[in-house]
Amino acid sequence: MIRIKRVYEPPAAEDGQRFLVERLWPRGLRKDAMLLDGWLREVAPSDGLRRWFDHDPAKWDEFRRRYAAELDERPESWRPLLEAARQGPITLLFSARDTEHNNAVALKAYLESKLASDQSGRG
Repeated sequence: MIRIKRVYEPPAAEDGQRFLVERLWPRGLRKDAMLLDGWLREVAPSDGLRRWFDHDPAKWDEFRRRYAAELDERPESWRPLLEAARQGPITLLFSARDTEHNNAVALKAYLESKLASDQSGRG
C-alpha cells in the first residue's frame, strides 16, 4: 500500500517506511528531527518542471504527463520505492500546501500503475 502525507504531519504506525520525495528540504524542519527511511531527491520532478507547474491546478494534467515522462527516463529513481511497496506499506512525504495537486500524488499514481502491471503478469 502506498500512502501520501504532508511532511509536517506527525508519523503514524501505519505509515510503514517513510520517504521524502521532494528535491528541496522542507522549510522549518530539522533533518535530525525527521523520521525518514530515505530522502529520494532524484525521484522529484526536475527543477524546470517544478517551476513550470508552480502548483497551478490548471496545469495538473499536463504536469502529470510530463512528470511521468521524466520518471520513465529515470527508473533507477523510483525502483527503490516500488521494491519497498512490494514489501509493505510506504508513505510518500511532500511539503506542498495543496494536498491534491503535488508531485507525491502524481508519483503515487505512477507507482500504483507499475504495481498493477506487475500483478497482471507484465512485471
